[in-house]
Order: sequence, then structure tokens, then C-alpha cells
Amino acid sequence: MRHAISKLGKDTITFFEEAGAIFMLLGKILSYSGRVFKDWHLLLQQMMTIGFRSLPIVMMIGLFTGAVSAWQTNYQISGYVPIRYLGLATYKAVIIELGPVLTAIILAGRVGASIAAELGTMKVTEQIDALESLAINAVRYLAAPRFFAAVIMMPILVVFADFIAISGAWFVAVVFLDIPTKIFFSEIPQFFIVYDIFAGLFKALFFGGIISLIGCYVGFSTTGGAEGVGKSTIRSFVLSAILILIFDYLLAIILF
Repeated sequence: MRHAISKLGKDTITFFEEAGAIFMLLGKILSYSGRVFKDWHLLLQQMMTIGFRSLPIVMMIGLFTGAVSAWQTNYQISGYVPIRYLGLATYKAVIIELGPVLTAIILAGRVGASIAAELGTMKVTEQIDALESLAINAVRYLAAPRFFAAVIMMPILVVFADFIAISGAWFVAVVFLDIPTKIFFSEIPQFFIVYDIFAGLFKALFFGGIISLIGCYVGFSTTGGAEGVGKSTIRSFVLSAILILIFDYLLAIILF
């Protein structure tokens, strides 16, 4: 019993230490917010890596997310709710919840884990120490461009994901459920709220920051050679996914 209490205490202390370290890293990154646009070539490079190169997988996920949403929504409301509300239900679910969250989780695996692996490799091979010896701040040079690139590109990727998801839902409704296009989109204009779109994009800003921040923190704290890099990759994805879901709930309470 005493051993369990002692372990719980150590785990609690470790949790707060890591939370403090993450917030300290965030503070350092934000302190270079004015400098990051001067290093525009680093920012542009990361925007290409995080944004443009993620488009194919984001569009694929969006397509099948919309398709399965339409199919499942039709099954759930059949016999209870008029079928003309299928498009509206799918639109609301994609814009507010499915688009931002699923896109963020996919990028946590593709981008966050990649950042952790790249920076972790640089850490264990002492490349970061070499940068510091050349008077190049690692947070400014490595972390800040990745953080701001993710924050900028995440809402853009979510816009693409939302559009493709709604298109996929429309395709399933027309081709497989025999619902005319006019009926599918009939209720959306009546219940269209601009706030819903901005709320989903606001979530995306937070999720992009979480993914890049956790990836940078885990990468900078990597130890143990190649094995440590592998563990950091997994740890980055797990932490990012958990925080995305937690903040999704908190933001839902605040925004809605």
C-alpha cells in the first residue's frame, strides 16, 4: 500500500513537472513570434511539409468520413426523422466535430510523430548541441517555425477536409440512398450558422498548436539513442491524441 502511494506521488510530481516544461516551451516559442516571420523561409518550408504534403491523406480521410457519416445517419434517423434532414445532420457533424477532430488525430500521427522523430534524432546525435554552440537558439530555429506552421495550416486543412467530407456524404446520398441533391441540401441554408464554421476552425487552431508543441517537447526531451527516438515517436502521438480529445471536450463546453 505504501509503495503504491509512493508511486502515485512520484507519478503526480512527474506529471506536473512535464506540464510545466511544456508550458515553458510554449512561452519560449511565443516569445519568438515576431522573429518567426523574419525567418520566413523556415516557416514556408514547414508549411509545405505540414500542410501541402498532408493534403492527400486529409482528403482521403475526409471523403470516407463524410461517406460513412451519411450512411450511418440515414440508418439512425430512418423512420424517426424526415430524410430531408440527412444533409443538415451530416453537415453539422462534419463542420463542428468530425472534420477538426479526425484531421487533428491524423496529423498527430503524420506530423506530430514526424516532428518528434526528427528533433529526437537531432537531440541524440548532438546536432541540437552543435546549433547551440554556434549561438543558434534551437527553439527559435527548430520549434517556432514548426509551431506556427501547424497553427496556420491546420485550419486550412480542416476546410479541405470539411468540403471533401460533405461532398462524400452527398455522393453516398445521391448514388446509394437515392436522395436527390435538392433534398440533401434543402435544410442547410435554413440552419446555416457562420459561428459553427468559425468554431470548428477555432478548434483547429488549438489542435495544430497541440500537435506541434507536443512533437517539439517530446523531440527535445528524447534520450536513449535509436530506441529512444522510436519511443518518442509513439509517445508524441499518444499524448497529442489524448490532449486533442480533452481540449475538444473543453472547447465544446466553452464554445457551445
